[in-house]
Amino acid sequence: MTQQMIRSDRAPAPVGPYNQAVRASGDLVFVAGQIALDPDSAEIVGAGDVTQQTIRVMKNLEAILEAAGANWQNVVKTTVFLADMNDFAAMNSVYGQYFEASLAPARACVEVARLPKDVLVEIDCIAVIDAES
Repeated sequence: MTQQMIRSDRAPAPVGPYNQAVRASGDLVFVAGQIALDPDSAEIVGAGDVTQQTIRVMKNLEAILEAAGANWQNVVKTTVFLADMNDFAAMNSVYGQYFEASLAPARACVEVARLPKDVLVEIDCIAVIDAES
């Protein structure tokens, strides 16, 4: 199996022993969970506001997907982690703007006890792209 590490300056740098994404076997891209960190300031965006945090998370994911040669249409699976399931509708409203309903990826959404830096939402994804890309 071949692996290519993916990096984008338009998304936050990893804060631990992981990469923003890994392209494996030519066509699978595994994007690490993204939180609402601004890549320029390294500050959390939208403290206490799941809508603003979800917007930033989606921008971070998009930047990493682009660095891998992918886009939202290539995403086949996402996992959404919420600090409070009561924030689902607000998160989903933003999330839904990135996917055409009939082509939306499979998704899991779970409430967790705590997220890094006490953010309200974290999302990761898996994309499939042409092996020649």
